[in-house]
Amino acid sequence: MNKKKLFPQVLFPQVFFSQILSSVKPITCSKIAITAVIASNIWINPALGADPFRTQKPRNIGNQTEAAFNAIFQKGNYKQAQKYVKEAIRDEPDEPLGYAIKASLAYTSNDVPTLANYSKKTLQTAKSLIAKDPLRGNIYAAVGHFLEGSVILLQDGTVKGAPQALRRLRQVYGHLERAESISPRDPELNLLKGYMDLMLAVNLPFSDPEQAIQRLRQNAGPQYLVDRGIAIAYRDLKKYDRALGYVDRALKATSENPELYYLKAQILREQGQRKKNQEMMQEAVKFFDQALEKKNQLPERMVKQIARERRRTAERLAR
Repeated sequence: MNKKKLFPQVLFPQVFFSQILSSVKPITCSKIAITAVIASNIWINPALGADPFRTQKPRNIGNQTEAAFNAIFQKGNYKQAQKYVKEAIRDEPDEPLGYAIKASLAYTSNDVPTLANYSKKTLQTAKSLIAKDPLRGNIYAAVGHFLEGSVILLQDGTVKGAPQALRRLRQVYGHLERAESISPRDPELNLLKGYMDLMLAVNLPFSDPEQAIQRLRQNAGPQYLVDRGIAIAYRDLKKYDRALGYVDRALKATSENPELYYLKAQILREQGQRKKNQEMMQEAVKFFDQALEKKNQLPERMVKQIARERRRTAERLAR
């Protein structure tokens, strides 16, 4: 998949594990390992204080962790998330999601020591949670192993680090299987598994994307992340009308998030190029601009990428 199409919280793992797959022979990547690679692409399986996933047996992860998650995924405000996650780690030390968010934010600033530290803490806290809540404990143990695999690749490089990282990925998959055996229809788990299935279906031959999309629709939540994931899948499948429908649904629910304007700009640009439609291309530029209106709250790397894509779209219009 083209890296420029991915958002930081998605780009983070995808960069590393696409490198793994390109650095080892296909025969060495079992179906399980490949599945784990894709599953770990969406490490952010959210669990909010009010638990929007579950109508039965809701979990409470803490107000500050919830605020940090909402800052990123509802508002696209990474700087605000830094403040909340600091408070979450201080006040809610038993919640692994806080450490996972901190690790991801460290990646966006290329802070490898902090990434390594909080990857380890994510895994440690998740393992401790298993006794109390085996479902979420196993979900976040999978996340922790994935994050530590990412650190291995950063520190050792893809060639040297790939074997260790692949072993980590098998552990990721093992924890996800254990979580699924506990509650196969759990909305939080199925958000992660649904994204995994979508990534497999989009990237591997002979897969059925519509079946993966149906699973995400039926069992996952919250809805705005379901809609966002399906929009990304249809974008990559070049089904742009459907992609626009789903990104508009996500925008209706989370209209403050500049990343969604970025996603809509990408879809309009690709559709405009395919149809040779200047109006669509002009509309894409407008949505790139809307995303950049909130550049102060986004990671620097994302801002540069949006600006680059905006410039290239405008240059294509001027030809």
